[in-house]
Amino acid sequence: MSGLPHSPHALVTGGGRGIGREIAFALARAGATVTVLGRQRAPLDEAVAAGAAHFVGVADVADQAAISAAIAEAAARQPIDILIANAGSAESAPFGKSDAALFRRMIDVNFMGVVHTIQAALPSMKDRPYGRIVAVASTAGLKGYAYVSAYSAAKHAVIGLVRSLALELAATRVTVNAVCPGFTDTDLVAGSIDNIMKKTGRSREQAISELARHNPQGRLVTPAEVADTVLWLCGEGASAITGQAIAVAGGEI
Repeated sequence: MSGLPHSPHALVTGGGRGIGREIAFALARAGATVTVLGRQRAPLDEAVAAGAAHFVGVADVADQAAISAAIAEAAARQPIDILIANAGSAESAPFGKSDAALFRRMIDVNFMGVVHTIQAALPSMKDRPYGRIVAVASTAGLKGYAYVSAYSAAKHAVIGLVRSLALELAATRVTVNAVCPGFTDTDLVAGSIDNIMKKTGRSREQAISELARHNPQGRLVTPAEVADTVLWLCGEGASAITGQAIAVAGGEI
């Protein structure tokens, strides 16, 4: 597998926790200069202290002006070669109780957050000799799950964006892909586990099993497995891979 070009600058949204932090670690270990961006500074500073990143930016991806300013500041230090649009959130509710506000929250963070991030970084990336955009979507963007219609709709939109943008950029050196993790061992999934326990009275082990049953391997995916897939997509050897939505889900889908 071909590695990264010499010292690229990678920006990872939602880089302070979970999958985003693991992706930042993988890119840093591979030789990238990494900027992690998120809403809360403390976990971002912790990521830098742990060696997962070199710089931080504080912004909410749903706030177009804020994300544009943060990305401009990061690019002023070093032009951005790799953009990982990872920031997201999940809420669950039956469709009949999923009001317009819930749908707007899921769309604003999980879809428009990706749009804002790419729109801020792309103009200068197109002029670079190498560029990689990877959106962290979900298996929920490839199939439906009950009780997460708003989240699933937003993630489907991300994959549609990736496929369309990849075609627009096919004549450039920028590739655009999505990785679609199944249920992954992160704080986000821990919240789903707590929700299952609260609503059903099941034990933590039973709640984990409820989520893991979607994976034919019978387990939760690890953040490192997602990060390895992202790192491969960012390598020079993946230059012909674009417009793809790659499931990291133990055979699910």
